[in-house]
Amino acid sequence: MVYMVALAAGGILVGILLVRYQVRSNGVWALWWHDVIDRAIRDFLTRTSKPKRILAYVEKHAVPGDAESVVNAIDAYCSRVEWAMNVGSDKGKILDRVVSETDPDTVLELGTYCGYSTVRIGRLLRPEARLVTIEMNPDNAKIAKQIIALAGLNSKIEMLVGSSSDLIPQLKKKLDMKTLDLVFLDHWKIFYLPDTRCLEETGLLHKGTVLLADNVVCPGTPEYLKYIRNSSRYRSEYFPSRLEYLQVEDGLEKSVFLG
Repeated sequence: MVYMVALAAGGILVGILLVRYQVRSNGVWALWWHDVIDRAIRDFLTRTSKPKRILAYVEKHAVPGDAESVVNAIDAYCSRVEWAMNVGSDKGKILDRVVSETDPDTVLELGTYCGYSTVRIGRLLRPEARLVTIEMNPDNAKIAKQIIALAGLNSKIEMLVGSSSDLIPQLKKKLDMKTLDLVFLDHWKIFYLPDTRCLEETGLLHKGTVLLADNVVCPGTPEYLKYIRNSSRYRSEYFPSRLEYLQVEDGLEKSVFLG
């Protein structure tokens, strides 16, 4: 009997160690664990959602009106307390560099989530620059609006709630946006390619517009990469990095529209 218990305990321990190894080294396992299992457990125990937990932490630890402190607070929470699908601190530095080099007047972000990358981009823009961010989930949008306000960036940022495929064709008439200087793609990966084609068809891209796509390795955007890298209309460059707050391989794809 003791032998059987010890054998079962040993099997459980080996199983736990294997899961931990896979979560640390495999992107599919990492996303499954952090964004499904761990999130469900925390939601059940706290009776709240991950975006609300992030907001509560930011309200407690960030300085109102200080966008940098908001970014740092979210990074601290997601690296030390609970993982979240933000662009993160490592890839965030690449995003910062692209934004600064592009120095855009008009920016479109696809996928606001809790507003992390929105604030990260917004803090680097000139006062007269304009950032429009689209979020499909209305609950996430409510949290993001509070985080953006806490960062003191309301005057620079406009949020639209709904499907990107519905809202992109409305940008010219609804928001009087003629063309875009920078597009950051960080929403559902299956929409990267159709939304890029929509941007082309609606004439929102001009010669020199920069498209920056996150998570092109993990969870991956194979159809988008195939299109963007083989199209004569773009010049693309891959920036290797790691999945946000983890050691799993990921990266960003920067593509310049050539007209």
